[in-house]
Amino acid sequence: MKQSALVVVLLIYFGLCYPAEAGPKKYPKETVAGMSNAKTIFLGWVDLSPESWSLWGYRNKEEWMSVISDLNLEFQSDCKGQYLAGRTVTAAKNGNDGDAAGNDLYIRFSNVNIDHDYYGIRLSIQFIDPKTNAEIASIPSRLYYEKRWFKFQLYMRAALDDIGRKIQAEVTGAVRKK
Repeated sequence: MKQSALVVVLLIYFGLCYPAEAGPKKYPKETVAGMSNAKTIFLGWVDLSPESWSLWGYRNKEEWMSVISDLNLEFQSDCKGQYLAGRTVTAAKNGNDGDAAGNDLYIRFSNVNIDHDYYGIRLSIQFIDPKTNAEIASIPSRLYYEKRWFKFQLYMRAALDDIGRKIQAEVTGAVRKK
């Protein structure tokens, strides 16, 4: 009886604590570079390793590459419509597409991998002037999203949402509410 009462108390406690922590993480601007004037932006590809397909339980490499493509297309759409709204965003078609010519800003992702302990995406973000190919600013490699869901694509999408909010803070200087 005491054990079940303890379990109920713990469940109530965690049930009350979790909603307080729920919601999107807010990312403040941490670079000093002013990028708010960038009206045309080339968004790079978040290149999750195609060789990791068996590690994440997919039947074959093609199925995994389809998941990578779907995640990137949804992320690009969110950046165009939400995180970088009001700007013209051109997105990479695949991991080899880095042609940012004609844009004011190139956002490139590097050192991309899935964190095996937390199941978030760890990556670096570089903000590059395509006219000079000079780096304007960079965010060192860090983990985005640190919670587990029951389905792999759900927490990968959540990690990409966090990355989108970080890009929004850096480019616009403000965090937009959902």
